[in-house]
Amino acid sequence: MIANIALATGGNMSPYVRTFVIWGPRVIGLAATLFMGLFALDAFDGRPLSDALPDFVIHLLPAAIVGLAVLIAWRYPLAGAIGFGGLAIGYALMAPDRPDWILSISGPLALVAVMFAISGAISRSSRREVAAR
Repeated sequence: MIANIALATGGNMSPYVRTFVIWGPRVIGLAATLFMGLFALDAFDGRPLSDALPDFVIHLLPAAIVGLAVLIAWRYPLAGAIGFGGLAIGYALMAPDRPDWILSISGPLALVAVMFAISGAISRSSRREVAAR
């Protein structure tokens, strides 16, 4: 349904809205990666660096996974929509008793998934219009 809305409005979209739809999910995805990376800093809780470094690396894994999803989605927006949707659902299933965590982590991931779906549908419709000419 989202793809149909994007395809229906893709040709009539202002350049500003089109730029936001293309770049918005990428910027928000990078911001989500940085936000999740901040949680890794709790590994440094007064312990020596050599003791805290392994925990820091482990705490960075979720941010690295989201960053990898952004890199893939940069080239393949529809794959990014699927990936970010899967990450949002996966996190929500891992923390079912913490709705506040789900909202703060899965919410932005789901938003990025929807935005990449729209971005992918618009870029596909643009390619079809160019090919038809």
